[in-house]
Amino acid sequence: MSDDPALVSPDLYRVIFDNDRVRVLEYLDRPGDRTRPHRHPDSVMYTLSTFRRRISSGGRQVEVELPAGQVRWLDAQEHEGENIGDTPTHSIFIELKEPRQGARPQAPLGPAAP
Repeated sequence: MSDDPALVSPDLYRVIFDNDRVRVLEYLDRPGDRTRPHRHPDSVMYTLSTFRRRISSGGRQVEVELPAGQVRWLDAQEHEGENIGDTPTHSIFIELKEPRQGARPQAPLGPAAP
């Protein structure tokens, strides 16, 4: 089974750019939508809309709310998410293809990854 978000949740993630250094994903959902379990490498997330989400990983959950226009660093992580708000989630992920030297995956519940 793949852990690529664009393959496990193709109705929510769309690859909009890809080269040998980065991959850029657009994420767009509606209230109540859920992602399947997936993995992101180290990434930068840019929020295009204000949203509320529940992020789950390894038996833990966290609820996050972010306004539009936020830019966040996300360490590599595995999770699944659910839109628990009343607005769509719209964000852009810039995934880095080269991991940091000596990097280990961080705590799986990043600040707002869908």
